[in-house]
Amino acid sequence: MNQDKNKSMQSSDQNLMSDDKIKLTDELIVSYLQEYPEFFNRQAEFVTSLRLPDHQRGTISLVERQLSQQRQKIHNLEEEITQLMVIANQNEQLFTLYSDLYLRLLDCTTAAELLDCLHQATTQLLSLDALKLWLVKPTDIKHSSLISHDCAEIIENRLSKDDYYFGRLQQSEQELIFAEPSTGSVVLVRLTHNQEDVGFLAISSQDAKHFDPRMDTLLLSQFKKLVAKLLHQHLF
Repeated sequence: MNQDKNKSMQSSDQNLMSDDKIKLTDELIVSYLQEYPEFFNRQAEFVTSLRLPDHQRGTISLVERQLSQQRQKIHNLEEEITQLMVIANQNEQLFTLYSDLYLRLLDCTTAAELLDCLHQATTQLLSLDALKLWLVKPTDIKHSSLISHDCAEIIENRLSKDDYYFGRLQQSEQELIFAEPSTGSVVLVRLTHNQEDVGFLAISSQDAKHFDPRMDTLLLSQFKKLVAKLLHQHLF
């Protein structure tokens, strides 16, 4: 019975190759090989002698092609693992930095000291370009980080649906917040305490791709809650 089956499949092979009415396509060949995987067993000599074009080495055997593909997969996996390790190390460093910053912020006794601490952490520890704070309610505190212009429209346009905005700002918005235009990127963080708006933080980077909408906000969410609470305590 097996002999009959083999004869039938061999006949199918011959018919497939000889029938002028059948137009061979990649899909047709793949479908046939999936239906008759024994083809390679019956054509062992052909498989061994099969040579495939390779843009680097000219022609290679099927086994060499399989080994090359396996090596490439292993290389890609190694790169992914290395990248994940780098990200994990960066996250650990950020977590340590934020933990130290929280302790320093809690030790601040005045609003000016709090702003000094935030500015130093942003520009020195995180190596970012600038930090600015806009407050909903006016304050008598004088500090270089405070925004003097009315930015209520920016909150409405950029932070009405989310507590964060990552990316680029229009030139008019940049001038309101940072007093000068920039080609970099920013993050805007809406500050609220007890469901009441305190204002927003604006942090800028000279790198246009640094603040990306896909960024994780886990650390930022804890940071903004603490900053909003401390600002409310010191200013209102």
